[in-house]
Amino acid sequence: MNTINDTNFNFPKQKSVYKGKVREVYNINDELLVMIASDRLSAFDVVMPKQIPFKGQILNQIAAKMMEATKEIVPNWILAIPDPNVAIGYMCTPFKVEMVIRGYLSGHAAREYKLGKRMLCGVPMPDGLRENDKFPEPIITPSTKADGGQHDEDISKENILLKGIVSKEDYEVIEKYTRALFKKGTEIAAERGLILVDTKYEFGKTKDGKIVLIDEIHTPDSSRYFYADGYEDRQARGEAQKQLSKEFVRQWLIANGFQGLEGQTVPEMSEEKINEISERYIELYENITGENFVKSDVSNITERIEKNVLAFLNK
Repeated sequence: MNTINDTNFNFPKQKSVYKGKVREVYNINDELLVMIASDRLSAFDVVMPKQIPFKGQILNQIAAKMMEATKEIVPNWILAIPDPNVAIGYMCTPFKVEMVIRGYLSGHAAREYKLGKRMLCGVPMPDGLRENDKFPEPIITPSTKADGGQHDEDISKENILLKGIVSKEDYEVIEKYTRALFKKGTEIAAERGLILVDTKYEFGKTKDGKIVLIDEIHTPDSSRYFYADGYEDRQARGEAQKQLSKEFVRQWLIANGFQGLEGQTVPEMSEEKINEISERYIELYENITGENFVKSDVSNITERIEKNVLAFLNK
């Protein structure tokens, strides 16, 4: 099965290319960005040696649908989706914070809570909660965007303003946008029988100073979902919640002795395992969007992407 690993395009007026863990972003004349979602799989901040068929298409199309569904509430960077694996939009200057918003005590927040902490990023968490309980109101727990592949770090709103990372005026806008997006994301999830537990948003400024939503939203890579059916029962019994995320990949790696620590090697992924992960991603897509997944033509992916991007750029 053909997959996308590394791309080396040379588009007209291309100035530079940034290669992230799973995406490659081409700068076109400091005006547009061409964001290509590869099929690379990352877990524990490590890129796995083998790619997952259709993973890039799945994440790109979920994000595109979610951006489309929220554009009336919050403006975003996207101009076009010329190819199943590609988003093209305005080049923006990103804010150096990720806006993490949590509706439930899960993940990082639950780990901190277990250690006895009742403040996260300057926001109080009420006593008497159990893991995966719902917060009275969603809480925003920002993190700083780490340079050079370092881990992101928690930061309070007060410190963001104090250090001048974001101005007070701009922060008020992105805070308002974060709450509005999470509310809409929660409603979309509920229609699919899902609970949007927590997620993160990134924002940037266009050349004319407009604040827009950038990157991607509400995908299994940036968000945690629970199945709504049986949530209350599982909480009452103190059982783990049924998650819709890439947690299954992490669990498989842990079971095979890998957590991204020094000296550990990534376990060998058989064709069977790769296909199983691909099927799980398709299941994520269909659950989150409520639509059947249509596999794109992968007979010559690189050629297909280049042709579709050039057709848009040469308009």
